[in-house]
Amino acid sequence: MMVTTPVHWTELDSPLGPLLLTADPATGALTSVSVPGQKGGRTVQDGWRRDPALFGAAEEQLAAYFAGELKDFQLRLSTAGSEFRERVWAALDDVPYGSTTTYGEIAARIGASRPAVRAVGGAIGANPLLIVRPCHRVIGADGSLTGYAGGLERKVRLLTLEGTLQSAP
Repeated sequence: MMVTTPVHWTELDSPLGPLLLTADPATGALTSVSVPGQKGGRTVQDGWRRDPALFGAAEEQLAAYFAGELKDFQLRLSTAGSEFRERVWAALDDVPYGSTTTYGEIAARIGASRPAVRAVGGAIGANPLLIVRPCHRVIGADGSLTGYAGGLERKVRLLTLEGTLQSAP
């Protein structure tokens, strides 16, 4: 018989709409941040426990980020992906606030071959920790704003907040 740890969750208001946060109650580590309509995003399931108290640090840091006062999250994170995906996600953590990188640059950082760029894109698209693990900072080689599981409008808002894009007049 397999014993599963219950998922604890809360929902926070944000400029991008409500954020669904999940965490491992044993460690307090954040396991996902999702937005409504997100491709591959999480939704509350039967058996999950609402536990806002577990998310105090995440709530404070996300509020400071959206207020333009925080550039680096200092949260315990826990993800469950293949070794390749974990390497890609770790590389996202190294993309500084206010800058962008390309899928090809992420592939190069993790030592992946040029043909692996497509797989890198798939791993970035499967990032379970939107905003906190900055997949929104990855753009196309030609500078285009390609792909974002939370929707391109949200990607534009995040990059504008970080000063990477100029806001529309």
